[in-house]
Amino acid sequence: MIDLLIIGIILLLVGIAVSYILKAKKSGAKCIGCPAAGCCSGKEERHTECNCGCK
Repeated sequence: MIDLLIIGIILLLVGIAVSYILKAKKSGAKCIGCPAAGCCSGKEERHTECNCGCK
């Protein structure tokens, strides 16, 4: 029984992570982990408008 509970929690966490990534990609974020991802277009190799440093 405890195994089912642990599997359920893991599946819930994976589902939340996947939905977060899909929502961020749908809203146009190029670097999901970047805290400044919403301030720049991300069309260039490096984000020059916000200087976040991610690719």
